[in-house]
Amino acid sequence: MTATKAQERVVSNEDRLRADFYNFLGLLLAAPPDQTLLDQVAGLSGDETDLGQAVEALSRVAKVTKPAAAEREFNALFIGLGRGELLPYASFYLTGFLNEKPLAQLRNDMAASGITRAKNVFEPEDNIASLMEMMAGMIVGRFGAPASLEGQKTFWNKHIGPWAAHFFSDLEAAENSVLYASVGSAGRVFMDIEREAFRLTAA
Repeated sequence: MTATKAQERVVSNEDRLRADFYNFLGLLLAAPPDQTLLDQVAGLSGDETDLGQAVEALSRVAKVTKPAAAEREFNALFIGLGRGELLPYASFYLTGFLNEKPLAQLRNDMAASGITRAKNVFEPEDNIASLMEMMAGMIVGRFGAPASLEGQKTFWNKHIGPWAAHFFSDLEAAENSVLYASVGSAGRVFMDIEREAFRLTAA
């Protein structure tokens, strides 16, 4: 594809919805939700699909969750004293250690795609919230031209597919998860949908 044609690639409504859901997950996983975000989540409605049911369940929990409780839950899961219950990083899930080869590979691919870390973010770039945000940005062209489906598939298979569903399953089952158990369910189902969609994409 020429650069001109890449720039002209139209982002479909379906892809915009995909990007919105990646952004939604990234927002919930980046920091504890405030009342405004909880209200927005509480206002969501689902349908009969697995993802729709997961969103419906998340909406129900958000309706009865206060910001202070969400913050305590977030801190117990991801921060804790020394470390939280879960370590939401690709390097940890894939190697058992932080700041390993998966992070170096991600940084190389970010540089090649013109993706830079925000100046106010100090966490390693391979955390789940950042990867959800990166995927959303690639889909809609936040870092330049919208990524082709093949480009999305390559990034997803390399940096998200090998571990994200496992992380979301752990989030569902975590001892400190209440609101975030529902976030885990929604994320796990969405990762399954993406995996199958990319599998069906012609190589």
